[in-house]
Amino acid sequence: MDIEALRSICLSFPAVTEDVKWENNLCFCVCGKIFCIANFEPPHTFSFKVKDEEFTELTVMEGFEPAPYLARAKWVLVTDSLKLSKKDLKKYLQQSYEMIKAKIPKKQRRDLGLD
Repeated sequence: MDIEALRSICLSFPAVTEDVKWENNLCFCVCGKIFCIANFEPPHTFSFKVKDEEFTELTVMEGFEPAPYLARAKWVLVTDSLKLSKKDLKKYLQQSYEMIKAKIPKKQRRDLGLD
């Protein structure tokens, strides 16, 4: 999976913005809250939030590991994107987006047309 394919999926969700943080990380956000982080440097790893019950299941699989600094919040780091089909990647990114979006105050979500 290249960075452009990841961008295409993330930017297809409503009200998503992208920003470069920490010099070499492309962050995808909804209302300023990050739901996916991609590293510009090869091999282009990326991280996203998963459900509690999926965290252990994914992090023991080859190509995945707990995301540095964010594992306690149930974020996984994808070290080998070939381990995910495009369909599964879109599912996990959509799920991460929805979990982060749910934390945004209701009025703000309504103002952005997210509800």
